[in-house]
Amino acid sequence: MKINIHRSATNRVLAGVIGGIAEHFNWNANITRLVFVLLAISPMFPGIIAYLILWLLMKDPAES
Repeated sequence: MKINIHRSATNRVLAGVIGGIAEHFNWNANITRLVFVLLAISPMFPGIIAYLILWLLMKDPAES
């Protein structure tokens, strides 16, 4: 199953997941990363697992 959001080819730090989300919704990538990190360190949001799942589900930028 693939979702209709691509990982970023240019705005990436690790795999381009957060950059791709930011590009899709036209958000600032740095603020999106900051929000993700704040959510990831909270005990209610398993950030690393969510990041890995999104990495698998999001299309590669080379496919577009």
